[in-house]
Amino acid sequence: MLFKDLLGKKTLFFDGAMGTMLQAAGLKPGELPELWNFSHAGEVEKIHTAYLNAGADIIKTNTFGANRLKFAGTEIKTADVIEQAVAIAKKACAKKPGSFVALDMGPTGKLLAPYGDLPFEEAVSIYAEIVQAGVKAGADLILIETMSDTYELKAALLAAKENSSLPVVATMTLDEGGKLLTGGDITAAAVMLEGLGADAVGFNCGLGPAQMQKLLPQLLAAMPLPAVLNPNAGLPKEVNGKTVFDVDAEEFAQLMYAMAQDGSLAIMGGCCGTTPAHIAALVNKCRNVVPRQRSCDLTAVAAYGSAVVIGQKPVIIGERINPTGKPRLKQAILNGDYDYICRLGLEQIDRGAGILDVNVGVPGIDEATVSAEAVQRLQAITSVPLQIDTSNYEAMARSLRLYNGKPLLNSVCGKEESLEKVLPLVKKYGAAVVALTLDDSGIPQTAEGRIAIAEKIIARAAEYGIEKRNIIVDPLALTISTGSDNANIDLQVLSELKKRGIKTVMGVSNISFGLPARDAVNSAFFVLAMQAGLSCAIINPQSEAMMNAYYAFGALSGLDEGCKEYVAMFAGAAQAKQQPVQTAEYTLYEAIVKGLREQSEKAVKEQLAGKQPLDIINAEMIPALDYVGKGFEERRIFLPQLLMSAEAAKAAFNVIRDKMAAEGGSQSNGIKVILATVKGDIHDIGKNIVKVLFENYGYLVIDLGKDVPPEKIAETAVQNKVSVVGLSALMTTTVGAMEETIKALRAAGDFKIIVGGAVLTQDYADSIGADCYAPNAVSAVNYANSLQ
Repeated sequence: MLFKDLLGKKTLFFDGAMGTMLQAAGLKPGELPELWNFSHAGEVEKIHTAYLNAGADIIKTNTFGANRLKFAGTEIKTADVIEQAVAIAKKACAKKPGSFVALDMGPTGKLLAPYGDLPFEEAVSIYAEIVQAGVKAGADLILIETMSDTYELKAALLAAKENSSLPVVATMTLDEGGKLLTGGDITAAAVMLEGLGADAVGFNCGLGPAQMQKLLPQLLAAMPLPAVLNPNAGLPKEVNGKTVFDVDAEEFAQLMYAMAQDGSLAIMGGCCGTTPAHIAALVNKCRNVVPRQRSCDLTAVAAYGSAVVIGQKPVIIGERINPTGKPRLKQAILNGDYDYICRLGLEQIDRGAGILDVNVGVPGIDEATVSAEAVQRLQAITSVPLQIDTSNYEAMARSLRLYNGKPLLNSVCGKEESLEKVLPLVKKYGAAVVALTLDDSGIPQTAEGRIAIAEKIIARAAEYGIEKRNIIVDPLALTISTGSDNANIDLQVLSELKKRGIKTVMGVSNISFGLPARDAVNSAFFVLAMQAGLSCAIINPQSEAMMNAYYAFGALSGLDEGCKEYVAMFAGAAQAKQQPVQTAEYTLYEAIVKGLREQSEKAVKEQLAGKQPLDIINAEMIPALDYVGKGFEERRIFLPQLLMSAEAAKAAFNVIRDKMAAEGGSQSNGIKVILATVKGDIHDIGKNIVKVLFENYGYLVIDLGKDVPPEKIAETAVQNKVSVVGLSALMTTTVGAMEETIKALRAAGDFKIIVGGAVLTQDYADSIGADCYAPNAVSAVNYANSLQ
């Protein structure tokens, strides 16, 4: 029987930790686990067999880190590693009929652009190479695991879908607050993965079962797919020089049963620290649990950082990034002035927009290129979802592909060409889509005619596997200046669609086209539309009349519990939010906080005309970085915003550096810091983030890169008389190399040592002799600053 035939109908069990077992078999710190497929094939097979004998149904291939980035500079071919690993796993599974081989794909170790240096399409290509090799070798399914970035998740899942027909299980690694490294939350990641076609979704690594238990309800509420949990055996600590985990087999099984007993979990297994004993106890405890079939009527769109649920209360879609009637924006699009586009977006978010409409349709441009660039630029500095608004099919395809999350696409209509072109894109890229109630005959003049078109689109979408909950119907507001019954028709359509459980969206201001004092008509119609059931309103959130109507409706309808949003809007400092403003230039401080690189450069050049460089650094730049850093630590600001702010500050620093160099000065504090990812580990995301922040605070950073031997780090520290050394490791198989590096540094001199990485804890850092455990980049810089 195939894996997909059993998924969700019978509880299935993954194996446990390959790294833990390889270390027990003699894998040395820093040694590449994947090479054991050649040098110790028998040992790898024994590990697979031990897990199968323990009751596992699914064996993960020993390929977690097998990708061309890891093997760069060697003669090792990724395809050869994959082929050998699958062959070993298949040989083991042949002894247990009915077991399955999962092609294991872990993170590349790189952060994707715009926050890192790995382009999205290159990431897709890297994973495609792995998938192609795995399919050829005979894997039964694909496991994408230990992912901490929604964009990398999307790249891997697209590669899997575009290069195979195998079922795909996708699991992500979260912190205890339920956030990915790049700030994504569970709902945002889950709705994206469901849309892109994952067959099962869940969590692995980073946390033990007790911590995952607190997060599981969010996952179950976000999607109907079978849920997967592969926790660590608790949290790591060092005992007698060895890394151990604090949850034994029986406790592990009991904690997992507590989550599985009601049928919530379809697949269970283990990650770091889990052994065949853990899996045997798990299978024994949970073998008779039957997964329950779950449904989900959630309509949501998402960016990397957050999801917006449609249908609970009206959602504001900011309409200002649309060049129609906006000569300043039209010129910005023609000039490639993306900072101006971003400022329009940020201003609308500040005034209450939950989603941003993005339309760059100007004659004479390559709309596909400009649309994709605008989407990426906006996603770089804000985490709200975007509505991709275009009638250009190529622009749709490119923007949807490069979008980080689950987008809203505007739009499809009842015309045959539109249905045939748009719906396949919606399905492939997992979008929600606006359905316009028009067809080849135009816009019907009756509510019944528009509803019929909506039903036609929904039926056609179902043929592509697109659920009704992902169709958001636009009744199309026609101005009352040309038809006195136009408003009533729209309200009838809204009311009827609400009864049928269909979500709606409307460009509200179209109702007043051609009339004077349009805000009066718009705001009154807006209230009537929300009362009739409007789910999303495309409006200008900088219109005082419209936002007054919105917040008043929320308070009057009971959707704003305790009138909290209404009071926040109109009380005290929030009063300024309702005042209409013109898009203005940001100060240097504001540009850094917002993450606007070009604006930061412009602002600092203006300030240098009348201020001393060090005064600018101390008065605006450092306070801005401190503000963002504090927000990051308090979880008000997340990694992408932190990195974009750091890049904006770096751009400003470069301008100042050039001026000071010309005048014989320097902005550096003169303190040297070494950063390195330890031997055997090629994951340098954390190190690179720390590097950016250290440089922005004036430190001289010596970046030794990844997979760095202990002796090289110690030698460099002595030669350069550094004060601080920062070490990073992601995998349990490489934390031993971190301890060896610390010992080498202690023997070589007196250095302050900072350690960080997903597998580390404060207790573990203390046990290996580190001076500072840094759970994030800001804490690393704060520690270094405290030494001065």
